[in-house]
Amino acid sequence: MNFTGKTIVITGGSRGIGEAIAESFVEAGAQVHALSRSESSRAAELQEKANTAGGVYTWHAADITDRPVLEEVLDSILKAEDGIDVLINNAGITRDGLLMRMKDEDWDAVLHTNLSSVYTACKKVIRPMLKARSGTIINISSVVGIMGNAGQANYSASKAGLLGFTKSLAREVASRGIRVNAVAPGYIETSMTEKLNDAARTALAEQIPLGRTGKPAEVASAVLFLASDAAAYITGQTLVVDGGLAM
Repeated sequence: MNFTGKTIVITGGSRGIGEAIAESFVEAGAQVHALSRSESSRAAELQEKANTAGGVYTWHAADITDRPVLEEVLDSILKAEDGIDVLINNAGITRDGLLMRMKDEDWDAVLHTNLSSVYTACKKVIRPMLKARSGTIINISSVVGIMGNAGQANYSASKAGLLGFTKSLAREVASRGIRVNAVAPGYIETSMTEKLNDAARTALAEQIPLGRTGKPAEVASAVLFLASDAAAYITGQTLVVDGGLAM
């Protein structure tokens, strides 16, 4: 898939799934802007890949929970690139714990990071997209937002909220040629799963019909598809990438 000349913005783009998404678009020749608190350890490599593919990779330091900061960074990208073609809301955190023991600040932090930041980012980019009568927004949810998970009431609520948000926004902007979809990953090999011991990994894999955890690149492929012209007639949908876990 060729995204030459397309401007892509990814929140939480410095590691895990976000970094894999950034790399996929870089390799497709896009102008990639990754937003995160800390820079990717592979930033130099991604910049080199962008140069080879004829695109650009730029990292922006941004705390996406700080609304004025996020708006300012997005404004600077909109001005520099004369618009944003694809916005991918990927940034997310967990603060796990049983509800009766959950701290108020852990609830607030997860909802603010995982859901409120998406509201802020979409509200900032949607007007230019409406004016251009084109654009794509992809929100990274989770199978936990579909299935629920004990000890993750805050995370599940934020990811389920994203699914409702996605459908509502898709209905609002479809007449202007803008598509809004979600991707719901299952258990993916990230820094979280790397901490599991062999027994825990085996138990986890046994829950998944395909018998293994997913790779960040497999989620990135789904995002790339939804952002492409191949998905031109798809909006308001959730693409589940979970090895069959939630079916």
